[in-house]
Amino acid sequence: MSQLPPLIADLALILVCAGVMTLLFKKFKQPLVLGYIVAGFLASPHFALTPSVMDAGSIKVWSDIGVIFLLFALGLEFSFKKIVRAGGPAITTALTIIMGMVFLGFTVGSAFGWGKMDALFLGGMISMSSTTIIYKAFEDMGLSKKKFASLVMSVLILEDILAVVLMVVLSTVAVSSSFEGAALAGSILKLVFFLVLWLVVGIYLIPLILRATRKLLSDETLLVVALGLCFIMVVIADKTGFSAAFGAFMMGSILAETLEAEHIERLVKPVKDLFGAIFFVSVGMMVDPAMIAKYWLPILVITLTVILGQSFFASLGVLLSGQRLKTAVQSGLSLTQIGEFAFIIASLGVSLGVTSDFLYPIVVAVSVITIFLTPYMIRLADPVYNFIDRHLPAKVKDFLEGYAAASEPREGKADSLWKQYLGAIGKVVGIYGILCIATCALGFSLLLPLMHKLLPDIWARIVTAVAILLVMAPFLRAIMVKKNRSEQFRTLWQQNRANRAPLVASVAVRFAISLGFVLYVLGRLFHIGVPLLVLLTVLIAGFIFFSRFTKKNSRRIEQTFMTNLRSRELREEYLGQRAPGYAAPLLDKDLHLADFDIPAEASWAGETLQQLKLGQRFGVHVVSILRGTRRINIPKADDRIFPHDRIQLIGPDSGLEAFGKALEADSVPPLPEDLREDEMILRRIPVGPESPFLGKTLGQSGIRNHYHCLVAGVERGDGNLHIPDAAIPFEDGDIIWAVGCLKDVEALSAL
Repeated sequence: MSQLPPLIADLALILVCAGVMTLLFKKFKQPLVLGYIVAGFLASPHFALTPSVMDAGSIKVWSDIGVIFLLFALGLEFSFKKIVRAGGPAITTALTIIMGMVFLGFTVGSAFGWGKMDALFLGGMISMSSTTIIYKAFEDMGLSKKKFASLVMSVLILEDILAVVLMVVLSTVAVSSSFEGAALAGSILKLVFFLVLWLVVGIYLIPLILRATRKLLSDETLLVVALGLCFIMVVIADKTGFSAAFGAFMMGSILAETLEAEHIERLVKPVKDLFGAIFFVSVGMMVDPAMIAKYWLPILVITLTVILGQSFFASLGVLLSGQRLKTAVQSGLSLTQIGEFAFIIASLGVSLGVTSDFLYPIVVAVSVITIFLTPYMIRLADPVYNFIDRHLPAKVKDFLEGYAAASEPREGKADSLWKQYLGAIGKVVGIYGILCIATCALGFSLLLPLMHKLLPDIWARIVTAVAILLVMAPFLRAIMVKKNRSEQFRTLWQQNRANRAPLVASVAVRFAISLGFVLYVLGRLFHIGVPLLVLLTVLIAGFIFFSRFTKKNSRRIEQTFMTNLRSRELREEYLGQRAPGYAAPLLDKDLHLADFDIPAEASWAGETLQQLKLGQRFGVHVVSILRGTRRINIPKADDRIFPHDRIQLIGPDSGLEAFGKALEADSVPPLPEDLREDEMILRRIPVGPESPFLGKTLGQSGIRNHYHCLVAGVERGDGNLHIPDAAIPFEDGDIIWAVGCLKDVEALSAL
């Protein structure tokens, strides 16, 4: 009889403990994360009353996989475009919290005499609030629709994304064991380089692959492909010096821009929940009661640091972003806990071997305490605000009110145009420059050695040079000519002669950058004289600039990328799930875009737009008709509106409101006073010698046309019910099974 492997026995123990505890915590409406931590404690050697995990090493591997799935799912939910959508207040608040709490945590850790790495990782752990806990608290307390709740959720989205960046920085500092500014700046530049490279290449290639294989992607194959892509990026991130969690997050963010994102998220969720549970159970296994009892003072101090520090820095960030004092206090007291990322950062420190054993259980204890206090801290917001408002000096209140009410300083038109132009140029040079650098790196590190194995030296260099330059050509041309004919460039050129010299200089600099890339490739591969090298560089750059093939490829690459990047938004707009881009500018002109669903009982259904005359009656116009997956833009006068259509109307508020009321009044007809008149019944009507139907066929009888009844079947002499045949006349002894309204069937029976 074979012996059961310890891993399976450990997994059984973990899942049983996790299942029991989650049921209990669900029963008492407590966060499931705490249930997993308690389950881990019960399965650990620190709790003697239950069996303990035998192979902790294998569980550590499973928990590492859990972190990968958690970050992958996070990337699927929060794409990088949400940073832009979150707006200035959320960005200001998130950065204020993270920088302030990292400094505060480092200070507290240093005050206890801990090492620099322990203090630094402590700062990282206490800088992130718990998205899941706050979201659940807002839902349970009915606060999710409040203004401050929306701001808090935007801050949490940014914190989750910035936490991944913080993990990369902490990993870099931990590996180098140095706080040198130059090394840290180099690591951040490296992070930005790979971040942009992976996003651009991933968003360009992966949607193309998924689109080409869409007919082959069942649920099973899509799940396998998505997880395969996730773990490929995990390996790539590890090879380039980043954490596995960062790679998983990156691939999730890339897939978040595809049309399959929601489908992948739904498929991955059960796998993420399983391995995520194992991760949080492994966190609970690290809880040592003896260690907690020994370090009760640091736990208490850090708990107070989290509550007071998060409240202060979050409120400060909200105030700095121009919000009111009440919103700042409400937001600050909602963020007074640490959660999932504290455990992930703690696991990172343990895996790198740079944090002490006592730090993990301390952070877990602080997290448990602050999570339990979250609802009470949220309820304290109004009393705390009232107290501050009563005791705050009048001058300070006036200053805060004036600061919140003050509008952003407006720049002149020329300054605004210069800002737009230089920002666009910076993006072009940055993105395409990174692609050129990556192309050179791959060409010299992979292609050149391969060509040396297959070809003589000179031919290997020629082939490598041609390949690198062909791949870079669309990118180099974009650097040269992109934005040279933009509206900002033309306006600045015509607006003032003084603008022309800087504009020409900006074009010249970009040409010089492109020439520099070509010169670098040729100089690296060929040892020739400087004049000849410069001549070849200019000729190749000129060919790239004037080549129609390069121009066509450059435009195609950019159009494909932008289509992939906006694919989800375009689909949502097409299906009416998102307001189109032109809706926002209409608000300034007292025009709005609104959606209305046509109910099945509406009397308007089936009529043409010409018959409805919505423009004359309400002053609104139909922009689009959404019918399932079909969209009719700018419908014609003879287009009809059908039941369950969704129509998009454009018009003033008064017209849209009047239309909505008219549609509502038309769509709910009153019920008949006597519902029995429309009751459908089944009755058996015998055909005898005196019956008017004797000898007549179904069509001749007039049962359907005159009496509005349906013959469901005819019972013959054999006792069986037969499907009615329109050509066979009724015979004596037949029994007609008639269906219809009560009054019609009764009239038919009376014949």
